[in-house]
Amino acid sequence: MTVTTGIPTLVPGRRGAYLPFAVGAALVVVMAVLPLLNIQIPGILPGPTYTPGTLALLSLCMVFAALALSYNLLLGTSGMLSFGHALYFGAGAYGLGLALKYVGVPLWPGVLIALVGGLAIAAFTGAISMRVSGIPFAMVTLAFAQAGSVLVRRNQAVTGGEEGLRLPVEHVPEWLVGVVNTRNLYWLTLVVLVVVYLVVLWVDRSRLGHLAQAARENELRVQVLGLRPYTAKLIVFVVAALCASLAGIAYMLLQSGTQPSAVGADLTITVLVMVVLGGVGFRWGAIVGGVLYTILDQRLTVLARSEAIAGLPDVLRIPLSEPLFLLGVLFILVVMFLPGGIAGTIDAWVRRRRGERTRSQLRQLTEAQDAADPATGEPQPAGVRG
Repeated sequence: MTVTTGIPTLVPGRRGAYLPFAVGAALVVVMAVLPLLNIQIPGILPGPTYTPGTLALLSLCMVFAALALSYNLLLGTSGMLSFGHALYFGAGAYGLGLALKYVGVPLWPGVLIALVGGLAIAAFTGAISMRVSGIPFAMVTLAFAQAGSVLVRRNQAVTGGEEGLRLPVEHVPEWLVGVVNTRNLYWLTLVVLVVVYLVVLWVDRSRLGHLAQAARENELRVQVLGLRPYTAKLIVFVVAALCASLAGIAYMLLQSGTQPSAVGADLTITVLVMVVLGGVGFRWGAIVGGVLYTILDQRLTVLARSEAIAGLPDVLRIPLSEPLFLLGVLFILVVMFLPGGIAGTIDAWVRRRRGERTRSQLRQLTEAQDAADPATGEPQPAGVRG
């Protein structure tokens, strides 16, 4: 049976279909050779691109870009607003540290143990959280994240408590330890980002992703068709958690340790801001949001401690010396003037130039047709719609 919606299907040509992949591959190549170049961007990067400080900042940007990508898989693809996604990021970071410290395995078996641990935690918490939806789902995920944060903070002997957990470098290859090997860590985080992107791309374009997107739009219709949206959304939840755990592993190696803040709900809120800033539902938007937020967070901290800010009157010095205040103002401005985020605004502009409908317009047309009278095609009164 063929169902027509009346919405024009946009079939790009071969050149248009492969253009995003070509651009993405070119960007990966540029990022891969960046540590070998002498590029300076004053005010944004702390030094030339071959220096350890700049490479460490760029590596941190890629870690949080990967984390934002994993969260976008939840919110953008499946429509699940989670306040506990940082739990799986912390599971990857702490899981690797605990595996190396107490099991005594080399790095790569430790990475596997951390991923398996993140998978188990995600399957357990996801199966419980997804018994509800909407705001109750967000609250249950928040409760799990808070529980994980308490366990990490209160177990001083195991997790290091408030002081955090140091990376047991004796079990890590020498080429991944120390400031002199920041370039290798940079390339490792780039590989992690590419892997997470490919996984998210595969999910979005698979039948699993299409089912999750359909459940996001109308879960009741999916159930009526005899499909199982709960299973699809749970698998997407677990895959997103695994990607977050992989990002947490990269963070542990990059920072040579981790802190309880890597598990708390505050990090999830930060990642949510990254995704909204970049554009919900856009993979490249999540990357841009993660990179932009991380650079702003780092550089605004430096700006807040500068002599230029210290010499201002109190009415200006106090707010400008708080990076979170400036980031909050930026987020408010984005929500007010760029409601689709950076990627959504650019996508809408490009589509208007081409005379195409945006994603939101297509969704509104679909909802309008769902609510139309099948016999006449006219919209039904609100009280009649099922």
